[in-house]
Amino acid sequence: MAYTELQLSNQICFRLYTAARLVTQTYTPILSKLGITYPQYLVLLVLWESDAMPVNDIARRLHLETNTVTPLLQRMEKLGIVDRKRGSKDKRQQIVSLTERGRAMEKQAYAVIPTGMAEELKSCPLQLGDYNRLANDLDTIIEALRK
Repeated sequence: MAYTELQLSNQICFRLYTAARLVTQTYTPILSKLGITYPQYLVLLVLWESDAMPVNDIARRLHLETNTVTPLLQRMEKLGIVDRKRGSKDKRQQIVSLTERGRAMEKQAYAVIPTGMAEELKSCPLQLGDYNRLANDLDTIIEALRK
């Protein structure tokens, strides 16, 4: 190989991609107990923090485009997890709110997700401080690339 910079083993992007794919894959059976997908879980995380949000704000929080989030919200509405209504001030805006079922899912998620992920990661030697540093480093990368 002429350029060692192009070796797969030298690519941070490959490590990030692989880690993201494997983490999502690990969440899948845990989230299936709740009847939701990983992207739906991310939307719920946003709404559990702050209910009744415009679609644009949800998309912004998830670093996604609205046209990616809208079909996801439509599926969640069919599942009875969220409601979508027109904004009272701006009729063009859609406000997404949790239903009773969506609110109840927070407690259910708390009962299975942290322990399920801890169980999956028990063989990993990283400590809480390591995960916190990793999260900060990833936030730095995300912010640098979002410009």
